[in-house]
Amino acid sequence: MTQNLWERLTTGGIVILIGVFLLLATTGVLEMRALWEWVPLLFVLLGIWALVRSEFRNLVGPVMVIAIAGAFFVRNLGLISDDAIGTWWPLFIVLLGVLIVVNRSRGRQRLRLTGDYSADEIRAIGVFGTDERRVTSDHFTGAELVSVFGDARLDLRDGSVQSTPAIVESVTVFGDTEIRVPQEWDVRLEVLNILADSIDRRSVSSDKRAADDGPDLVVTGIAVFADLEIRD
Repeated sequence: MTQNLWERLTTGGIVILIGVFLLLATTGVLEMRALWEWVPLLFVLLGIWALVRSEFRNLVGPVMVIAIAGAFFVRNLGLISDDAIGTWWPLFIVLLGVLIVVNRSRGRQRLRLTGDYSADEIRAIGVFGTDERRVTSDHFTGAELVSVFGDARLDLRDGSVQSTPAIVESVTVFGDTEIRVPQEWDVRLEVLNILADSIDRRSVSSDKRAADDGPDLVVTGIAVFADLEIRD
């Protein structure tokens, strides 16, 4: 309940902030050009909020948003030039690779700490196509889902988690990601949405499930012009 209230307050605060900036622009207090120069800062704050909200489990999406938006904000302040961004933009790809490696290393470290050497992880990559995976393992620990102009589908209804929570890292860009889970699972969504939706569409929401031992599954990552759905 507290988490949902915090999310509503944060989302409402962001909407209010956007409305205030637009009002300042339409009333002539702030020039529209000056307004757009500050837009990247909003995405930087959004990325920071996503990091804190996920307790730094969600690295790839938020850090990439912070890095890219931060670069353009610094450009708008006149501290770097367009030519500099045009020359050094491959560093964003390098950063993406580093984050993926760090994420994988953290996953392996988690397995070593829990001692679950029989744990199973899975990957589904749908790029201009569809990739479907089904888990039947009793030691599911996590998955990496990538959907770019395609579909990534993961079915966990025949699997189980021994060391909770299992963590699914999802990157969905102009695509759809679908995760099917057992009805009784408590699922926490920590996805950074940019003009996208991440929704738990099960008939019984996670809010109504007992969560004394924490969530069974945490879904992190980023969704851009996309949909991520949890179904049963």
